[in-house]
Amino acid sequence: MQRGNTDYNHLRRNALALSIFTVVYNLAEATIAITASNSSNSLTLFGFGLDSLLESFSGGIMIWRFWKDHSSNDSTGFEIIEQRATRMVACTFLILGAYVLINAGLALYWRDQPGESWIGIILAIASLVVMPILFMLKYRLGKQMNSPSLVADSKETLACILLSGTMLIGLGTYALWKIWWIDSVVAIVIAGFLLHEGYEMLEGECVTSECH
Repeated sequence: MQRGNTDYNHLRRNALALSIFTVVYNLAEATIAITASNSSNSLTLFGFGLDSLLESFSGGIMIWRFWKDHSSNDSTGFEIIEQRATRMVACTFLILGAYVLINAGLALYWRDQPGESWIGIILAIASLVVMPILFMLKYRLGKQMNSPSLVADSKETLACILLSGTMLIGLGTYALWKIWWIDSVVAIVIAGFLLHEGYEMLEGECVTSECH
């Protein structure tokens, strides 16, 4: 596909629209989650709100990436833009993974209970409905455009799906059966996924650019 043709411009506009939706949705989600965490004293819900903020940041990177048509740039310039965007998204994975790992480890050590929050449960269910659709749209579009940065951003959305599932498990099992530790254990597994994905993205970009 020629980058400067009409098809590419159409795909770029779709990518931009998805990125704007990502930012708006996740900012609203973060506001609800963090506000609800204050009333329920739920670390899980607060962490979910922080994840939504990071997802908004990742979406903001994509808005920067697709706001202008870079199709007229030379090949080297186009690749540099993709590499920068991918590295920034990878950094959000590492930050989020480190936070989830530390937070879950401390919760296990101190035996912190997630706290009851039906708002959090509803928020998690809503996210599990919306985010898989957004993930598939961004992933397919990223592959179609040959855009590693958009594919990486779609994996950030996948991470949000996993964390939504974790929050639903944690809040749900505690609300129904008072089982407090499942949330932290699953979160540690997800943290490993996040750190691995962030490392793989950075390593892939390092190989592509030969780390120069």
